[in-house]
Amino acid sequence: MGYLDTANLAIAEMREFAEFEPAEQRYIRRSLDVGLARADAFERWARNDQETASIRRQYLAYQELNALRGAAPNSRNDIRLDSYIGRLVRVSMFDLGEGCLFGFPAYRFLYERLLGPDARPWLPATFCAAAALPQIAPERRKKLLHSISEAAACAPGWSRRRPGFFPDYLPADEEIGLGED
Repeated sequence: MGYLDTANLAIAEMREFAEFEPAEQRYIRRSLDVGLARADAFERWARNDQETASIRRQYLAYQELNALRGAAPNSRNDIRLDSYIGRLVRVSMFDLGEGCLFGFPAYRFLYERLLGPDARPWLPATFCAAAALPQIAPERRKKLLHSISEAAACAPGWSRRRPGFFPDYLPADEEIGLGED
């Protein structure tokens, strides 16, 4: 893949990110800080005691990410399937339960960056499983489950390309109101 192809893909990812709600954008950037150990999320993202507690729970939930990275099953008969899906549903339940990801596109965008392209085939199933859990309020569950397109749920194959755009903290967010949920 040439430089222009890579640049075009990164621009497409930036456009996709720009389409998310401001609260989703903020949550994705915060989650990448926590999940990729990019920065002190407490210092950068906590605006009050509630957010501090949420970030603390996120650090605990995201401890599973190290075991998930590079461990995606190779097939439906892979002996790692149960462990992988169980862990991924558990982490996904945390993120969906926080109420800041409003649908599959934002979820997929985040998890492709947290886990890499090997996780792509497993994301529709884990999203649906986590969104259908009783911990999610029925109305929210309905909205989440309706957010996954047939194309995403029934894709015949997935790209092996690594994401090229990893959104980061912008200090100006708070000044222009993007930091508000």
